[in-house]
Amino acid sequence: MSTHADRLNALRTQLKEDGLDGFVVPLTDEHMSEYVGSYAQRLAWLTGFDGSAGAAAVLPEEAAIFTDGRYTIQVRQQVDGDLFAYEDVPQTSIAAWLQEHAPEGGRIGYDPWLHTRAWVRQATKSLAARGAELVAVERNPIDAVWLDRPEPSKAHLVTYDENLAGKSSATKRQEMADWIESEGADATVLAALDSIAWTFNVRGADVTHTPVALAYALVHKDGTADLFVEPEKISDEVRQHLGNGVRLHDRNAFEGHLKSLKGKTVAVDPERSVAAIPQALEAAGARILDRRDPAVLPKAIKNEAEINGHKEAQYRDGAVISRFLKWLEEEAPQGGLDELRVAAKLLEMREATGQLKDISFDTISGAGPNGALPHYRVNEASNHPLEMNSIYLVDSGGQYLDGTTDITRTVIVGEPTEEMKDRFTRVLKGHIAIATQRWPQGISGGRLDSFARQYLWQVGLDYAHGTGHGVGAFLAVHEGPQRISPPGGAYAGSDEPLAPGMILSNEPGYYKANEYGIRIENLVLVVEVEGAATEADKPLLGFETLTFAPIDRRLIDPNLLTPAELQWLNDYHAEVVAKIGPRLEGEEREWLKAACAPIG
Repeated sequence: MSTHADRLNALRTQLKEDGLDGFVVPLTDEHMSEYVGSYAQRLAWLTGFDGSAGAAAVLPEEAAIFTDGRYTIQVRQQVDGDLFAYEDVPQTSIAAWLQEHAPEGGRIGYDPWLHTRAWVRQATKSLAARGAELVAVERNPIDAVWLDRPEPSKAHLVTYDENLAGKSSATKRQEMADWIESEGADATVLAALDSIAWTFNVRGADVTHTPVALAYALVHKDGTADLFVEPEKISDEVRQHLGNGVRLHDRNAFEGHLKSLKGKTVAVDPERSVAAIPQALEAAGARILDRRDPAVLPKAIKNEAEINGHKEAQYRDGAVISRFLKWLEEEAPQGGLDELRVAAKLLEMREATGQLKDISFDTISGAGPNGALPHYRVNEASNHPLEMNSIYLVDSGGQYLDGTTDITRTVIVGEPTEEMKDRFTRVLKGHIAIATQRWPQGISGGRLDSFARQYLWQVGLDYAHGTGHGVGAFLAVHEGPQRISPPGGAYAGSDEPLAPGMILSNEPGYYKANEYGIRIENLVLVVEVEGAATEADKPLLGFETLTFAPIDRRLIDPNLLTPAELQWLNDYHAEVVAKIGPRLEGEEREWLKAACAPIG
């Protein structure tokens, strides 16, 4: 089946055979992951959409694809509008669309291993209003027609050194056990892959760019655990590392094992566990407590070892980015560069450190109009040259044993227009506003978000993505629960109070459709401001910037910066020279000094 029309037709034929009048296709796996293994990329296979957030609904005569504002342009470039109607989230939802479009009395299928229980409840309610029903399938119909579907990864687990983790797995499990007991539960389910990796101090290679392994876990109130992972993925070293307190089972035994928990009280995260898990527990006669995965917050609040490792990873990566920006500044005006070549050069430079384990996500290498797609991913068909007097945006990161990096730099090739400088400087002002913000303990990232947007709002502009996401410690580059983003809608986590030890991105942007994109991204660490407190004696919190690489001075209009903003910029660049300069030599170090020279 070479075309997406063929695949859609094959799915409709399969649905008819299965006695279904429709099916919902999310972009996730059995662990509610954002990035998924190749075996689980059903939405991309069916539609051609390869973004990191989306879903589709297929009915006998029509179909729709649902994406948020980050993908408004991309989805239209990748998905055939004759096959799928484009629907914008959060203005609509799959459940709302089905309520309007599902056949009356129809049976709409869903895979209970790919949706949360809350989604199932909402969709059931919406379909009932249509006189239709939601039906759980035993086998995903896409898997029946995806004939060359890849097998799940067979990569081995590896241990993660306690010197980097900062805490032993046994200690983490005991702290989790204390929490389980305090909640009046007997056990908790861990279904999120990064939670499992963090809890057991292991890493894997089952998901591209995210060092996790396909597994499930149950942690009990006595501190022991059951880990469900394919046996061939476990080496003797990992078995010894896990110890006697961790019982190993085949991953396929997880659902059956849940049935043994009759009469037990089990804590299940409603956001991070698929509907099949509480459904199996209820069928077994277990009592379910809806509680957040107890690894989520401790994982987000980095300990001293994780923070120190992350800083070292940032300095290493900052040196790479600085070398790359020098190369780009010298090579781009000569012509001959395109998005793929530039992304390949950056990867080559990261690999030259000898410490890169993977990139942390597909590099966003956007020249000119492609830069206006916030989550653009270059391929042979879309590859665009870097042209004179145009903007180039590169958002990239590395996975190192000591930390996960994520940085965006926007540069000019040639000379910028006054509009470009205006927009870039407004984005920079928003970036500085976040970097310098202070707030009382207990304030969420959602309440900081508008500080980043205010200078764009002043001239009627905005951007359709959050300002910041959490980042893991050699784990997921997008990590919850914290975010800096507008409250509500697609931005889950924007109401999470920011706490010392959390790492987030600071990445306001601006995108002019079909012309250029601008984003400035550093990672920041939430810290307690020394010697400062609020009137109510609450600690005052702020950000420490972790990312160090030049910001393109050629795109800055100094007249738009206040003296305090100009001081921040000059101080930041002085810190770049101090921290990154010693890692460079000769011409590279001299270039860095010039790129970071004070303005004004």
